[in-house]
Amino acid sequence: MPSPWETKIAPVNGIKRIEPGDQLGEIIAAALKRSAFQLIDDDVVVVTQKVVSKSEGRLVRLDLVKPKKKAKELAAELGRDPKIVELALRESIRVVRKGHGVLITETRHGFVCANSGVDLSNVDEGYASLLPLNPDASASRIRKSLEKATAKRLAVIVTDTFGRPWREGQVDVAIGCSGIAPTQVLAGKKDPYGYLLKVTQPAVVDEIAAAAELVMKKLSLVPVAVVRGVKYSRDESGAKSLVRKRSLDLFR
Repeated sequence: MPSPWETKIAPVNGIKRIEPGDQLGEIIAAALKRSAFQLIDDDVVVVTQKVVSKSEGRLVRLDLVKPKKKAKELAAELGRDPKIVELALRESIRVVRKGHGVLITETRHGFVCANSGVDLSNVDEGYASLLPLNPDASASRIRKSLEKATAKRLAVIVTDTFGRPWREGQVDVAIGCSGIAPTQVLAGKKDPYGYLLKVTQPAVVDEIAAAAELVMKKLSLVPVAVVRGVKYSRDESGAKSLVRKRSLDLFR
């Protein structure tokens, strides 16, 4: 009988303070080695967006940001910092909603989130972090580096925290991935009662991202976790494939 604990999530402790230019794959491999934690085939390494952005130099000095007229007007309307609004507009292709002090935008990646992912948390005072330019490529670089260091077949997911319409609270989701199929297609299969599934498609990488956050947490300075025991398919379509086409989106 299989163990009910066959899926495990472990934080990776001992990750140093990340600076622009740091090679995350090498740093994660070194931290694992120091803790005597050995990766095995099909482990999923989950990495927070913040350390990815830091390593890629996606940091902006706020004193160098000059808000334009639109940013100033939106900031006054929402009660927000004009510099943050300016960065959010620069990183977006459109404003989706605004109100209640909140600015929801669609990023160049196609993500719909608050402030285009511009964030002040877990960065030095006076700086803001931006989302990676290509989170799937970031995940691929980290995966290849870790696979080289460990000689194991791995998957990597880059996560960020998103709010959800119609629900309070936030959850971590995958904004980039490599070596793992983002979804599991169950359409065409029958459930245990014989019902033919028509559209069921669990977003596996989002489920893993949310689960991993339980051990990484927001205030613990643990930016990496390893998820073991999840069955998934190998794939390189990336998290960009999770962005629904505009022609199929009922809310755009």
